Amino acid sequence: MKSKKGKNFFIIVKRIKGNKNELKKFKQELLKSDDKKAREYIMNYPIVYIYVTKNGNKYDIYVGESNDIFRRTKQHYQNIEKEWKITKDTDLYIIGCELFNKSMTLDIESKLIHYFLCVKNANTYNSNFNPQNHYYDNNMFNEVFSKIWRKLRNEYDKELFPTESQIKESALFKASPLHKLTEEQEDAKDKIIEKILNEEKANKKGQLVFVEGETGTGKTVLISSLFYELINMKKDGEEKKYYLLVNHNEQKEVYDAIASKLGLGKGLIYKPTNFINEMKKNTVDLADVVLIDEAHLLFTQGNQGYNGKNQLEDILKLSKIVVVMFDENQIMNAEDYWENIDSYRRQAKKQNSYIKLKEQLRIKANKYVIDWIDSFTKEGLVKELPKKLGKYDIKFFETPSELEKAIKEKASKEKTRLSRLIATYDWEYKEAEKPKDCKYWEVEIETKNGKEKWHMPWNYQLKKNKDEKMQKLSWIERPETINEVGSTYTIQGFDLNYSGVILGPSVKYESGHIVFHPEESHNKKATRSRTLSDGSKKKFAKDFLKHEVRVLMTRGVNGLYIYACDDELRKRLEECSKIN
Repeated sequence: MKSKKGKNFFIIVKRIKGNKNELKKFKQELLKSDDKKAREYIMNYPIVYIYVTKNGNKYDIYVGESNDIFRRTKQHYQNIEKEWKITKDTDLYIIGCELFNKSMTLDIESKLIHYFLCVKNANTYNSNFNPQNHYYDNNMFNEVFSKIWRKLRNEYDKELFPTESQIKESALFKASPLHKLTEEQEDAKDKIIEKILNEEKANKKGQLVFVEGETGTGKTVLISSLFYELINMKKDGEEKKYYLLVNHNEQKEVYDAIASKLGLGKGLIYKPTNFINEMKKNTVDLADVVLIDEAHLLFTQGNQGYNGKNQLEDILKLSKIVVVMFDENQIMNAEDYWENIDSYRRQAKKQNSYIKLKEQLRIKANKYVIDWIDSFTKEGLVKELPKKLGKYDIKFFETPSELEKAIKEKASKEKTRLSRLIATYDWEYKEAEKPKDCKYWEVEIETKNGKEKWHMPWNYQLKKNKDEKMQKLSWIERPETINEVGSTYTIQGFDLNYSGVILGPSVKYESGHIVFHPEESHNKKATRSRTLSDGSKKKFAKDFLKHEVRVLMTRGVNGLYIYACDDELRKRLEECSKIN
């Protein structure tokens, strides 16, 4: 295989039984072999190795790197980590490459651990996650790793080594704390940890760190990485109480899985209401640090499940330090409306604990495409499509069936299989009830000529796959959901390859602007009145519906496909397409 430098590089991947006799036999074969490259790059270069024990359909894995595979494995046989045992059925994968140096093998080891975190039936028993910075030939790392992974998959085990696209599109991967952070994220994490260490010494309660960033700025990866590092910073026997709070059930399941696979412990991940109720039972101890992902979804008034007045205030009273990830443009419900959000920003800025994330990391598009989406979702302006779309794809459709066909075509391809239809909440859906006149709650659209009456079930309407492994996947990852339409409640916090957005009748184009019509929406949480602190009632539905559209239109990593129910909006989008 040729590198970017025009050089062929040698890689060897060998699987043997992970015992002393087989290792000794393998060494003797190498010494006698005519394959000088294999002998050189395994015996005299740094190598990476993987121990794999398969129990039924589950894998126990240990990943390592060494300058001497034969000496290192002897150490494993003599004193392997207590949590993990080599058995007679254990396989040992030995990986060598002419480009390997110490730094690259550490990077390969780290990325293998990261990938195995995202393999559903795999558990790793070491966490030597130590990504490197710049080193000789580090520009070749991705090419080398991909070739190694493909050899492992094609020559040995397709279940243990799924395609890289399957790994990268999993919810576990996208929320993983093992990503190499951007410079902006690293700076933010360093500042937060420094703040935490300083405030822990002060032993005060209710200290707030306020991190603000729009959709796609890497808040979830940052908070996941921060949580992982805080847990690992704890000294043996130290009784520090660190918690991670998240509002959506699906996101909680993802974080629970990450905590379990990385051995971080149990009882660390909560939904906010459950955390508040549990902590109030304990009247003595405060939480040391509480991290809140999607803090804009915290309740700011009581409801059926929460009898307080403000969840953030309650959490601050129960904790020494609270770190929130916040995006005002994702508030979509009356019960989440922040009447006094500026006071929290001012408080954080006064204490030098306010951080703003600006770098867009989700949408793989140029600044012109980002500007077009921002103008549509923030200013209500439907501008001409930029002439240079780059690799990002924006398309508009005349009928919902055409949109469905395009999204299903994308979903049929391995690299873009996480492509789904999503829509504004403009059609009836009652989770606790069954519809009277049809089998499912559905999105139903009749085109203007009356020739097409398109319909598709809302999310979670089709029968779940009986495979227990599939049931644990997020909505976007389940195969049956290609025949459903998602809402903000299933898609918020997740990414799609291509998002097929249906803009329902609540989104219209009037007098040159996007105008929102709450009377057309079925999102009662968005359209109902909010009682303010002075006792007055006010509706914020138009703002919430605008935020709903922004969440939907910023899900697509590679592309955004749109069908608009409103004739004028569809006409305007068509004009934009022709101009380009």
